[in-house]
Amino acid sequence: MVIKGFNHVGLVVSDLDRAISFYQNALGLRLTQRQIRNRGPIEKVVGYSDAHLEFALMEFQSGGTLELIYYFSPESIDRPTQHRSVIGGSHIGFNVENIDQVFDSIKKYGATELNPPVEVIPGKKVCYLQDIDGNWIELIEMK
Repeated sequence: MVIKGFNHVGLVVSDLDRAISFYQNALGLRLTQRQIRNRGPIEKVVGYSDAHLEFALMEFQSGGTLELIYYFSPESIDRPTQHRSVIGGSHIGFNVENIDQVFDSIKKYGATELNPPVEVIPGKKVCYLQDIDGNWIELIEMK
């Protein structure tokens, strides 16, 4: 088995336009592609016989891709929780400068604070938030 490298992170969202706006404005990602997929091969990929979805690819300044996915069919199921220990829970970690400023800015765009920035070791501050759909975001500042 040969893993060539990391490709992307995907998040299911409740409103694609709102999620695009959040990730563009709050975190500075750039929209590079938006596409609807309905039936055909996507049904085999996601495992639903009635698959109808729209996705947006967002690029990080430093490289890498975030895929935002909205399901028209089947309808998405809500799994809201602030418990980071939930099975299947995941997060996206962002390296940032001035974590306190980024933390405050992201909250203004609708993110939910889980913990304020805290120094975990000398020169490293970390915090968790949730985006507008409850997906977890970790901010990391290294001095």
